[in-house]
Amino acid sequence: MTEAFDFNPFDLETRRNPWSTYARARREHPVYPHPGLPIVSVFRYEDVQAILKDPEMWSSKFPPPPGIDPDLLPPPSLLGQDPPEHTRLRGLVNQAFTPRIIRRLEPRMHEIANELLDRALQQREVDFVAALTYPLPVIVIAEIIGIPAEDRAQFKEWSDRAVENLGNALFAGASRERFEQLRRLLGEMRAYFAELAEERRRQPRDDLLTGLVQAEVEGSKLTHDEMLQMLVLILVAGNETTTTLIGNAVLELLAHPDQLVRLRANPDLTTSAVDEILRYSSPVQMDPRRATRSVEVRGQRIEANQLAVCWIGSANRDEDVFPDADRFDIGRTDNYHLAFGFGPHYCLGSNLARLEAQVALRALLARTRSFERTDDEPLPLHPSIVFRGVTRLPLRLVPA
Repeated sequence: MTEAFDFNPFDLETRRNPWSTYARARREHPVYPHPGLPIVSVFRYEDVQAILKDPEMWSSKFPPPPGIDPDLLPPPSLLGQDPPEHTRLRGLVNQAFTPRIIRRLEPRMHEIANELLDRALQQREVDFVAALTYPLPVIVIAEIIGIPAEDRAQFKEWSDRAVENLGNALFAGASRERFEQLRRLLGEMRAYFAELAEERRRQPRDDLLTGLVQAEVEGSKLTHDEMLQMLVLILVAGNETTTTLIGNAVLELLAHPDQLVRLRANPDLTTSAVDEILRYSSPVQMDPRRATRSVEVRGQRIEANQLAVCWIGSANRDEDVFPDADRFDIGRTDNYHLAFGFGPHYCLGSNLARLEAQVALRALLARTRSFERTDDEPLPLHPSIVFRGVTRLPLRLVPA
């Protein structure tokens, strides 16, 4: 008898190794209704891509959770908007993240990565998350925005608190206390940015904060509230995913020593290696949307206002799209993964995240003869089910 299928995104074993569960879901339950919840999980690449690219049918705006006062909800960010409002807001900030501007930052990224590795190599045994994977993205995004160096620790603490329960309420129910905490946190962040923005009005600089203060596209400026929400979003999104990506890169190279040897011998594969890590061990595992009207997907009825949770981590292992999908191949070509999403909400900082991960890998491989785990204990997972990554990674580094 076939075992009944049950997908629990909080199950620790599933979070650590979801691939067999995802594979079975793609085969047997590509659109899985969660018992007792107004949610379906979507696992196939074709369906995930179709949902993410159609904001008219699948909205990024969500109603207040049951029992939660709408006044407790934070103002909607870029992620919680649909076109045309999303288009207007994205256009106002998009110019700060063009490939040309990101490439201009590359020398500074190398400088930061090497400074961090100098300290790590002196210690030899480090928590690599604390040593490199989180400080590199934090310093880079802080400098892009124009955050004073002395405020970076506060900056990271805010970011961690903002995402620690991201997405969990979809399946576990919403807590009024959690929303109150989030509202206070956002209040702290907005107050901080409001003061910095006022400084930039008086004394403009060559940074993103000044650009947002002055932003104007076809006469449509950011309002003060929109600017503050944009800064909060960029702060969090600008470091969280990249921290996870770099950590996952190290873990996958350690788990696949043949590919690590291959990359050391041919550093030109770093670009394709980062995309393979994004596909094979996607930092962001899921992205939800709300059905604006009733629809049927693969025979499963989805009612208006039901949520469809798109499991990007599963879509990126879909056998119909990726040949030998469970093989980690740093030279993989035609790698059309969905790690940065798809459609109008495609990740604004994808070029930045890719480049930071490439810089981090190049520096690590150039500066070390080898690196290895110091123990084989299970690593602590990110507290949010949205992210697949670890919060600590003890490594032993052998200098080159």
